[in-house]
Amino acid sequence: MADPLGLIQNLGQSPLAPSVPLKPHDPSAQPAPNFKDLLMQNIEQVNKLQQDAEMAVEDLITGRRDDTASVLIAKQKADLAFQMLLQVRNKLVAAYDEIKQMRV
Repeated sequence: MADPLGLIQNLGQSPLAPSVPLKPHDPSAQPAPNFKDLLMQNIEQVNKLQQDAEMAVEDLITGRRDDTASVLIAKQKADLAFQMLLQVRNKLVAAYDEIKQMRV
């Protein structure tokens, strides 16, 4: 009898197991940053964008800068980054609330 699905060839393996051997752990590889570090880096970036936008507005008001377009762009970037960070926070709070509601 023929094996149309190819399941008999891998008698010692599960049909869902990968047929390619897994790579061993490479100790010289850089570890992936953890979530806390990644979140802190993004918070610092958002803070820097907001500070740069405020500095651009102050420069425009005092007359050290005359290009309003770049000031508006900096302000929009800071606002968009803050809104994105706020949405990430909202998703994290929602996920935490959902986990709290789980019955064990």
